[in-house]
Amino acid sequence: MQITQVRHFLADDDLDHQELLEVLRLAMELKQDRYSRETFAGPQSVAVLFDKTSTRTRFSFSAGIAELGGHPIVTETGKSQMGKGETFQDTGAVLSRFVSAIVWRTFAQANLEAMAETATVPIVNALSDDFHPCQILADLQTIVEHCTPDSRPEQLCGLKAVYLGDGDNNMANSYMLGFANAGVDITIIAPEKFQPKQQFVDRARVVAEQTGATVAVSADVADVEGADVVITDTWVSMGMENDGVDRRTPFLPYQVNAAVMAKAKPEAIFLHCLPAYRGSEVSADVIDGPRSRVFDEAENRLHAQKALLVWLMEHQPAEEK
Repeated sequence: MQITQVRHFLADDDLDHQELLEVLRLAMELKQDRYSRETFAGPQSVAVLFDKTSTRTRFSFSAGIAELGGHPIVTETGKSQMGKGETFQDTGAVLSRFVSAIVWRTFAQANLEAMAETATVPIVNALSDDFHPCQILADLQTIVEHCTPDSRPEQLCGLKAVYLGDGDNNMANSYMLGFANAGVDITIIAPEKFQPKQQFVDRARVVAEQTGATVAVSADVADVEGADVVITDTWVSMGMENDGVDRRTPFLPYQVNAAVMAKAKPEAIFLHCLPAYRGSEVSADVIDGPRSRVFDEAENRLHAQKALLVWLMEHQPAEEK
């Protein structure tokens, strides 16, 4: 028997708009009843692979897989044969014989795509240099909870979100792609030299055409005006610590502080995927203040990722005899 056309989640647009809403609805259900699904009962195993350090990703996937009745096999890839040069294709083929899904936090997006060539189980992008789609699911769930009148994912359409800081990183790419997919208007506000690559802007705008959302790029902090959601991220992404680029001075005018939040709607919320550096990308009075939802956002990594795994397992193609 052979499985064809495996559904993976390598980037935010691997779900279409309606599928994204299904995952968000399921995430909210699982938050209300954490043990209502036993998708990995048996227990089935899920490989959780790390090329990069992690707190929220490691714990949320490990706990979530266990809550779904499964067994997470968590390992650093440097301690596997991948660390000695075994191909990603061979690894994907082998792991597919052992586990029911693969979660991987890696560097190049091409790594995930290479493993997906041979894997016969779903692969989840737990962060790559290009995208962080699981974080976007958690952010959208948080926005549904705090910014929609009836806590319904369908009500995301038409909301305005702004992201300030480094626009040329995986978070900005995923905010454009994932928020456009949800129907949320998204503006990336970044210094001229740190704005998103055009290929990611174009890709997000293709998605936005289907949902009615808008995708904008700006260097003007005044464009926070009227935002329902204000977002930032660390100015120094993983892997950029020693690239020789000044990643503080250009961003100082883009710090999310009380003055920036005052430009947004009075009921606007603040999000940050964490870890945060108070006094750099965000002031302490904002992240620790009443409009901050960063710990709800962090918790929702658990629920959104569980929902994603359940959805993926339920939407795999049938085996061909």
